[in-house]
Amino acid sequence: MDHISVPARYDLPDYSFFDSSTNSRYFLWQPDNVYIVLGRANSIEKSVLLDKAVADNVKIYQRPSGGESVVLSPKMVVFSALFKRNQSEKPGAFFSNINQNLIEHLSELGIENLNSKGISDLSIGDKKIMGSSMYLKGNDLFYHAVLNVSEEVSLISKYLKHPKKEPDYRKGRPHYEFVTSLHAEGYYIDVDVIMDSVRKALESLQK
Repeated sequence: MDHISVPARYDLPDYSFFDSSTNSRYFLWQPDNVYIVLGRANSIEKSVLLDKAVADNVKIYQRPSGGESVVLSPKMVVFSALFKRNQSEKPGAFFSNINQNLIEHLSELGIENLNSKGISDLSIGDKKIMGSSMYLKGNDLFYHAVLNVSEEVSLISKYLKHPKKEPDYRKGRPHYEFVTSLHAEGYYIDVDVIMDSVRKALESLQK
């Protein structure tokens, strides 16, 4: 990784959703390592603190969906879902619908002050705990998201530059002031319970 010029081909566990080779409607997983994933329009040079990534041998991928770059770690939950596209539904309405279902089910675990922020984020108060993006292919809409369960925000600051684009509610805040985790907010909920809640939210959208 001494001379990274292009990211690796995206082949993380949810990759099958992007090539339509899956019969499943959703997929949840926890990364087995730390990874950096660029959004479709991101570049390594503008998004990543490359010297740190190289020193730590962190693999860098680029996904086909939009949004900004993210860091994945074993302390996060990543989930993807496949939907049939509603031609009349705007992206903002689609994200809002998913977020409201997630808020409903996560609130049942006792998590308070959850909000849908920006285009597709979930926050606790004004701090981000989840980001998401989508990818359209024909009549298929591929959605995926990253929920920070217990990762330190310092890991994100270590590898990612301030994004070129940001939601209005970020207001220029650096990663350590903008991002949080469920644990940092005092919610020490077993990850299996969290994943089950997310699973129920996704299933409710696909009935």
